[in-house]
Parts: sequence; structure tokens; C-alpha cells
Amino acid sequence: MSREDFKSYIPASKKIPELTLKAVIVGAILAVILGAANAYLGLYAGMTVSAVIPGAVMAFALLRPFKGTILEVNIGMMGAASGEALAAGVIFTIPALVLLKTWTEIQYLETTAIALLGGILGVLWMIPLRRALITKTDLPFPEGVAVAAVLTTTVGGEETKATKNKDSASGVSGKWLVVGVAIAGLIKFLQVGLKTLAGQIHGILKIGKYNIGGGEKEAVLYGGVATSPALLGVGWIIGPRIASFILVGGLLGWTILAPLIALATGLPDPQVLINPDPGMTAEEIRLAIDSQITDAMALGGGNWEIGKMIWGFFEIWGSYIRYIGVGAMVVGGLYTIFKLRANLAEGIREAISGLKGGSTKAKKRTDQDLNFKFVFLAIGALAIPIFILYGYISSEWAVSGIMAVFAILFAFIASAIAGYMAGLLGSSNNPISGVTVSVLLITSLILLGFGLSGDIGAYGVAILIAAVICCAAAISGDVLQSMTCGQMIGATPRNQQIAEMVGILAAAPILALVVQALDQAYHIGSTNLPAPQAFLMAGIVKGVLGGGMVWPFVLAGAVLAFVLILIDLPVLPVAIGIYLPFTLSIPIFSGGIVRHVTNKVIAKKYGSAEEEEISDWELAIKQTDVKPKEKIIRTGLLFTAGLIAGEALMGVTVAFMIIGGINLGIFNYPPILPAILIWLFLAVLLAYIPLREIFAKKSE
Repeated sequence: MSREDFKSYIPASKKIPELTLKAVIVGAILAVILGAANAYLGLYAGMTVSAVIPGAVMAFALLRPFKGTILEVNIGMMGAASGEALAAGVIFTIPALVLLKTWTEIQYLETTAIALLGGILGVLWMIPLRRALITKTDLPFPEGVAVAAVLTTTVGGEETKATKNKDSASGVSGKWLVVGVAIAGLIKFLQVGLKTLAGQIHGILKIGKYNIGGGEKEAVLYGGVATSPALLGVGWIIGPRIASFILVGGLLGWTILAPLIALATGLPDPQVLINPDPGMTAEEIRLAIDSQITDAMALGGGNWEIGKMIWGFFEIWGSYIRYIGVGAMVVGGLYTIFKLRANLAEGIREAISGLKGGSTKAKKRTDQDLNFKFVFLAIGALAIPIFILYGYISSEWAVSGIMAVFAILFAFIASAIAGYMAGLLGSSNNPISGVTVSVLLITSLILLGFGLSGDIGAYGVAILIAAVICCAAAISGDVLQSMTCGQMIGATPRNQQIAEMVGILAAAPILALVVQALDQAYHIGSTNLPAPQAFLMAGIVKGVLGGGMVWPFVLAGAVLAFVLILIDLPVLPVAIGIYLPFTLSIPIFSGGIVRHVTNKVIAKKYGSAEEEEISDWELAIKQTDVKPKEKIIRTGLLFTAGLIAGEALMGVTVAFMIIGGINLGIFNYPPILPAILIWLFLAVLLAYIPLREIFAKKSE
């Protein structure tokens, strides 16, 4: 069935309470709470936790006493997702202004303005892109599918309530969602709360010494895995094909290119600070080296000799290999937009018709967006405050005018690429930092063309432009993930878009306050608040505008993307595999392999039965009359949705514990063997639970 003809859980012809005051208030509250938690988590650990599923669960809990409908819970979730996404956009870029010494401290009003402008811009650009990326593609949107399964199973609707007492043998019990939440939540708490299980496992193997370049050097191979239940679930949902391409990218970067560079140059030493900033004091250099040593010890599980080699391997990836992924992402993203040109053109034609006031055929409720005339007028109007903001902060008024227009237009491209990647892998694994790096590269090159280079003012302009675009791109991924869920359950797109903007308006002022307070308390760049992504952005700007950028690796990635296009292979999954740590590619691929096994068993038992094929979208919301073959996949979807939800919820919970100064950690370096065994058992469980009835019949 075409997604345009998809029959949603709540029919388009039916109206139930949706954009109500209570739903909007809950969304605004969750936007502030989850945005603040993720701002700290991102500055502390360099990552954020997607709030789509936690937001849905928390919105359900808050609205349940008020008898909130499934569509009201969805509106509350939209607010939560906007706060988390905006946090990512802010903390990946704004702290770089302090690290580059453009600002001496976080400026509250300027940070709020950047977050507001970028966030609203991201929502507005996603409106004409919604149909092109959601209904006219076959992107899996793993978290959108997962949260739809969560909402239809937990909240339900009148249809569900009417049939709950008729739980026939063909139905699928929601208990597997609860089981998944419980298992993943417990494992995550043991990993990051109690620190009794290793969340990431790293290893390095020496494979001999070779005489390269006049000196004998050690050849090494690296391997690692994140023992993440959620990533297993993501791999299961996206399937073996996409998961395999992600692994191919990881293998290319981590087992071929990085070992060759390590052999040619030797592994960097964590006891030496590479290319220190000329303005750094002796104390700052000492603290930076201490941080590197701490990281090396953690990577080696307390073993210094192993840890320093793994640290050196990661340094090579971060300094060189990652930029191959960035180059491939730029070309792959632009090619993806080119492939979607027909869908995008249709959206633009609709927009032009709306701008002219022409008549357009009436759309069903589940396909009604905000008025296109309003959307494009608002996008154009945003150029004025962006220009004023850039000019006020940088004092480069002429350049600011041109770059404001650039920011508006490039936000469209970045939002489209980020939205596509979120649809491919989910919001949690969407490499927004990679999109931001791409933006920074292009922005910095344009500024070089204007003659701005090598000074603090130029650095600041580059970061400011990227910050607005990064906020827009970060928002776009969560908007699409949430709107995919809305498409499945029968939400009204216009109401979702309004809820997202309310969430941004609520979160932006608080996020600026949180980042400002964290900087004053812990100091951005210190061991207590390392801000790794912001350090990456600062390094990019200094590399391009100050010289020393590793352009050969960026160009190599671009060439790789062109080759993949020529042989008709997907570019973005491979580029993402190169850009992401190898530890993330392995569990995603493992989940894909489990799904492959599941599909093979189904085909052997029931045959291919192409005419009976049903999409994951339909299965995620189907409650009754589920055929045996469909029951297997729906059980898997519910269980994997639980895995994703459980890990995300516990991640947010632990983030609040960290903010509150609660430390329950037992080990400095959690044990590895139990983590491996539990993770392998979980992979087996993921294969067994959906297929258990088939296995039971075989044993009879």
C-alpha cells in the first residue's frame, strides 16, 4: 500500500481532541525539562538522548489523569522532542564561541535568539518537505514506527478500548512492549547508573611491525561494540540492507583506512597535546592532557598500555577518517535532494499556488499543513532578524546581510539532509554534528572568499551562521520522526507543527539559561564539562580559516560518494558508517542480521506471499485480526520499540541524576564479560520472542 493511501489509526474523517490547552502546556513543560537535561548531557558526554519516545511516555503519564486522547499525547510528545532537538543544536555550536574566545562567557540574549531563529526555521522548512520525505519515500523512520507502536498499545483509542476484551489468538499482546522497556531500562541503568556493566567494549590487536618510511612501526587493528539494546532495536527495524551498508562504511573507515594511517604515522600519544592553541596557558595544556589520559584509561578499561593505543586510534579517526565521512555526506546529501527533486517540486508548486491565492483541492485532515503562504512569508521575514543578529554580534554588517540569506537557503538543504538521515536511522543515531561540520566547511570557505580569515571575529561569524543552521537541522530530524508517528496514528500535521513551535518558544530561553549556568559553574572546556562536539566545531573553524584543514580527506569522501552513485549504491548509509564510531555500527548491523534471520524463518514457514505483504507502518498500529505472519513482525516491532523506549527513558533519568549530583557508580571501569554475555543473550532473545510460537510447534 502506498503511504499516500495509508489508513491511519484514527481515521482522517474522524475528529477527536488534539491541539488542546492541556496538551500544549504539557508539551511546553516537557520541552523545558528534556531540553535542559539533554543540554547538560551533551556538554558532558557529547551526545543527547532522543526525546521522541520518552516524551510520548511522559506526556501519556501527565495527560492520563485528564483523560488525554492519543492525539493529545502526540501533541505533548512534539513539545518534548523540540526541546531535546533544540538542545543538540545549541550545545554543539554555541560553546565553541567561548572555546574560540569570541565570547568570554555565554551571552544569554544572543543564545536565546539563535535558538529561537534556528528552531523556528527548522520547523518552517520541514513543512514543504514533509510529504516529500515521509509519504513519498520508503524511509523506515525507526523511532516514528516505534513510538506509534507505543502510543497505540498504551494509549489506544476508542477502537482499541472496544476490542480489548476480545483478545483473540490472532491479537498481539502489548506485554512485549513492557518487557522491552524493562529489559533495556535495567541494562542501561546497570551501564550508566550503577556502572556494573560496560556500555562500550573496545579492543586492539597488534599484527606485527613493518618498516614504513624509514622506521619500524607497529601495525594494529581496532574492534569495538556498544552493548546497546536500543541500537539492536534500530537495526532490527531498519532491516539488514541498510544496516549492512552502515557496517560497510564502518569497516572502510575503521579496519582499512585508520590502520593504514596508524602504520604510516604511528599512533598519537595521549600524554602529548597535538597542535595546542597558541593562546593556551600552561595550566590549560596540563588540564587538556589530563583529560586525554583519563579518556585513554577509560577506553582501555583501566589498562594503560591498551588504552593509550585505542585512544590513539580514535584520535586518527577524529582527525582524519571522520572527514572522509563528512565529504561523502555532503555529496550524498545533495544527491539525495536531487533524487527527491520531483517530490520537492510538487511541494513548491503547491506553495506557489498558495502564495498566489489560487484554489487547491481540499485535503483530508491528516494531510493539512500550515498555510504555505504564511510559511514562506515567515521564512523570508526571518532573514531580517538573522541579519540584525549577525551584524550586531560580529559588526560585519555587509557580510552579515549576504550570510543571512545564505543561512536561510542552506538551512533548507541541511534540514532536508538531516531529515533524510533521521528517517534512515532514527533521531538518536542521526549525526547532526556531521551536518554541522559540512555547514561549517562551506560557510568558512565563503568567508574566506570575503577575505575573513585567521582572527577571532571571523571565527565567530562562522560559528554564528552554523549555529542557526544546526538548530534548524536538529529540529528537522525530530519534526519528521514525530510527524511520521502522527501520520500513522492520524494526527493533523498543522497541529503538530504549531505544537513544535510552542515547544521551541518554551525551551529556547531556558536552554540559554542552562548553558550559561553550566559554564559559570563548571567552565566549558574543563574536565567537568568537556563539550566534545563544540571542540570539534571550534577545530573545524580554526582549521579552515586559520589553515591546516585536512582537505584531502574531505575530497576523498566526496570522490567515494561519486563512485557509490555511479555504481548505484546508497551513499548516506555508507557515509554515516564512516562518520560514526565503529562501536555503533556493530550493534545496528547485529540487529539487522537478527531481522534477516526472522525474515528467513517466516519465508520458510509461510512462503513469500507477496500479495499479503504488509508494511511495518501498518503492523505498528494494527491491533486485531493479525495474521500469523504479521503477528511475528508486530511482536518484534513492539519488543524493539520497548528496547528503544527503555534505554532512552533511563538515559534521561540518569541525566537528571547527574545534574542532581547523584553518583551510584560502583566501578570506575565496569566489567566487560558480563556485558558481552548479556548483550548476546539479548540478541538471541530478539530473534526468539517474535518466532517463539514457530519454535514451540517444532518441539512438539
